Amino acid sequence: MASHFFTSRHGGVSEGAYQQNNLALHVGDVEESVLRNREQLASIVGEIVFMKQSHGDSVVVVDETTSFEPAADAMITQRTGLNLAVLTADCIPLLLWDTSACCVAAVHVGRKGLMNGIAVKTINKMKELGSKDIRGVLGPSICHSCYEVGEDIFDQVTAVFPVAGTRSKTGNPSLDLAHALQDQLQKLKISTARADACTCEDQSLFSYRRDGVTGRIAGVISL
Repeated sequence: MASHFFTSRHGGVSEGAYQQNNLALHVGDVEESVLRNREQLASIVGEIVFMKQSHGDSVVVVDETTSFEPAADAMITQRTGLNLAVLTADCIPLLLWDTSACCVAAVHVGRKGLMNGIAVKTINKMKELGSKDIRGVLGPSICHSCYEVGEDIFDQVTAVFPVAGTRSKTGNPSLDLAHALQDQLQKLKISTARADACTCEDQSLFSYRRDGVTGRIAGVISL
């Protein structure tokens, strides 16, 4: 049975804009602080693998911890006890598992990830590895009321995902990426749950849209 959870910004040692539990090395935080935060997390859950995310569509299969972070936006493992982490600060941390405990996956799904099909690619790879019944959960991400976009981006995304199109709390064009992702997964017969929290509205979470310079929470999953 898969185990999964999402961190918050509380409980770490980072300071300033990264207060407190920033888990990302690439956002300008003091490296020593980030590593201490990661060590604290590992002391609770065990071995954990992070990835070097780039809003791309690379999916990698990992079976051991390493100091080298794979360049990918999705990781899959079949190894029991190995935790996979996806870092976000408005994008969707998508965690997937197979009910037969074949494998689990951590996926970084932002606007570009939705468009390039990173979730679908991950699911296809899980099926190649033997998955039959995949479930998922969408962690905290920016809500449609806060995610305003320009008309060009709105048109680009809604041309592919019409259900993503909506209006913000100020009446401007906005996108509901989580709704679009859930709709995409539902069409693949993947049952998902969705966290209610909006990263931009909830001060216990990091938000790039709200703060600019900020940390990253993690979605963590393991067999």
